[in-house]
Amino acid sequence: MVSPALLVAVPLGLAFALPLLRLAWREVDRYVPPVGMAFNLVVSLSLLPVVLKNPVVVWIGGNFPPPFCINLVAGPVGVLLSAVIALVGLLVAIYAIGYIREGDTGRYHTLYLLLLTGATGAVLTGDIFNLFVFFEILCISSYALVAYLGDRNGVEAAVKYLVQGSVGTGMVLVGIALLYGQFGTLNMADIAGRVNSVSPASVFVPLVLLVAGFGVEAAIFPLNAWLPDAHSSAPSSISAILSGIAIKVGVYAMARVIFTMFGASELFPSLMVVGLLTLFVGEMSAFAQGDIKRMLAYSSIGQIGLIAFALGLGTLHGLSGGMFQVVSHALSKSLLFLAVGYMIYRTGSMEISSLEGMGRRMPLTSLAFVVGAFSLVGFPPFVGFPSKFMIVKAAVENGGLSTVLVAVALVGTVIEGAYFLKVVQVMYFKGGRELKREEAPATALVPIFVLVLMVLVLGVYPRPMVEVLDSAASELLDRLKYVQWVMR
Repeated sequence: MVSPALLVAVPLGLAFALPLLRLAWREVDRYVPPVGMAFNLVVSLSLLPVVLKNPVVVWIGGNFPPPFCINLVAGPVGVLLSAVIALVGLLVAIYAIGYIREGDTGRYHTLYLLLLTGATGAVLTGDIFNLFVFFEILCISSYALVAYLGDRNGVEAAVKYLVQGSVGTGMVLVGIALLYGQFGTLNMADIAGRVNSVSPASVFVPLVLLVAGFGVEAAIFPLNAWLPDAHSSAPSSISAILSGIAIKVGVYAMARVIFTMFGASELFPSLMVVGLLTLFVGEMSAFAQGDIKRMLAYSSIGQIGLIAFALGLGTLHGLSGGMFQVVSHALSKSLLFLAVGYMIYRTGSMEISSLEGMGRRMPLTSLAFVVGAFSLVGFPPFVGFPSKFMIVKAAVENGGLSTVLVAVALVGTVIEGAYFLKVVQVMYFKGGRELKREEAPATALVPIFVLVLMVLVLGVYPRPMVEVLDSAASELLDRLKYVQWVMR
């Protein structure tokens, strides 16, 4: 069996080796990230059947068992998310081969690998301080990549992201310090095993600090002011990663703290309400946009709200549906940003009105956009349908207020459908003049249509994914089993 530690070590090593490799061949930087992410994807997929039977715990930094050593916990949640990170990271890296031509490309690809290293490490670590460290690697790389083009909007968005992100990570660090002062350990399983032995009031402050701090990166309302500018100002390849991967790591960290470390079921109603508020703020703001990338950015806020609502149900099916929505949104939103990237490149504008006639000018790319949009709305046979259906079903099974709230959440889906149909109308039914066909290059079309295929396959045949998701949801809900896995 391949060690899960390689999922962190390989991209990290490649990031630091890249400047040296460029001394031999300057163009090598374009091809190293796809190789690294292909490796991670193969390793993650090979680990998945293993960890579904029994999670793998790896000790790092000495031959000492937890909690005295840093450890990686490769369970269903971590390996599933590492596979999603590797898949999206691979496809976006292929897209960037032809897309990223301006600026210091070596710096871009190094930061890109560091971002994905941080994301992968965050979902695999079993140590709360190292979760913070990997989270910082992800965030700092993201700040730099948002400002990569060096234009005024990008730098301004990066500074806003930096300021708000620093507040969030500062809260996380203070929360970790309070936990260490109380329990004398940073191992999440060890903390989970001890937290019930103290009064709830004594851990309330660190719980709130950790959830709020990670909530900044997750873009939970009202902590999401940074997101629209950052996602719309970054290169489209980075917008795809920020929306498809980075904010999901924030959601994962929140879930790991709430479910595994604290078992804080008292937060479930608040999580549902905050999720609904986030959903409506995101969807209403997206509906009002005339800029296509800002529309997609606000749409991501809405989708995160739906995921938070699903997690707040606090049931096996609710968590399965929420995690399915994480996967669905990662694929669909990455597809949309990659498709839009070359549309903007061709028109020189991010205004929705500039997409007139794009269905004839870039038919394949436009069709891919429609697939991604319909998937996000939840139309069959795309992956967004089974993921949203699972959330609705879980809410109805939960009964009571959950049924009412999910009915309200479905109104957000109607709003989402309205603004995406508006874009489709502009692309296909406006602009009568003949336009020269200028399709995206092969380096863009290949990853775009792999994403289209994934969206279709998982929409038509979701059962294998659902089985993995149920195991992942069980890991989050069964704190005792997690403690036994890690501390055995």
